[in-house]
Amino acid sequence: MVRGFKLAVAVALAAIPFVMLTGFDKRAADSLHAYAIAHPGMTWALSTWTEVFGPWPWRVAVLTAAAWLLYAGASRMAVWAVTTITVGGVLGLFLKIVIARARPHLPDPVALAPGASFPSGHTVNATLGAGVLVLILLPMLPRWGRWVAWTVAGFLVLSVAYTRVALGVHWVSDVIAGLVLGILVIAATKKAFRL
Repeated sequence: MVRGFKLAVAVALAAIPFVMLTGFDKRAADSLHAYAIAHPGMTWALSTWTEVFGPWPWRVAVLTAAAWLLYAGASRMAVWAVTTITVGGVLGLFLKIVIARARPHLPDPVALAPGASFPSGHTVNATLGAGVLVLILLPMLPRWGRWVAWTVAGFLVLSVAYTRVALGVHWVSDVIAGLVLGILVIAATKKAFRL
C-alpha cells in the first residue's frame, strides 16, 4: 500500500514539468494543425511514417533480435531486450491510465488515436526499440559505425515523435515524456542486467 502511494506521488511529481508546458503545447498544436490542413500530401507522408515506425514494428524487430541472440547463445541479452520493450510499454500504458490526459481537440482533425495522450506510446516504443537494437549491435560495429547507428536511431525516434504532434494526436509534452520514459527504462534495465 505504501509502495503504491509512493509510486503515485512520484508519477504526479514527474508530471509537473510537462503540465507546465501547456501554453507551448497549445501553440505548437495549433500551428502544426494549420500546416497539416494546408498540406495533405505531407500529412499522408507523416501518417505513413508513424505507422511504419509505430509500436508494433519496433516490438517485432526487438523480438526478432532477441530470437537471434538466443540462437547465438546470448540468452542474457535476449531476455534483457524482451524485458526492456515489455516493461517500457507497460509503464507507458500505466502512466496513460493514471494521468488520463486528453488528446488535442482540433477543429478539423487529420488523424485520430484512441486512449489517453500522456505519454506518447509511439515515442516510448520508438525510443525503446531503437535503443535496444543499437545496444545489441554496438559490439559488432566499428567506432564510426556506432556513431552512425546512434544518429539513425536518434533520427527515427525524433521523427516519430514529430509525426505524433504534427498529426495532432499528441502534445509536445507527451512526446518529450515518451522519450524520457524510454531512455530511463533502457538505462534501468541495462543496469539491472549489468550488460
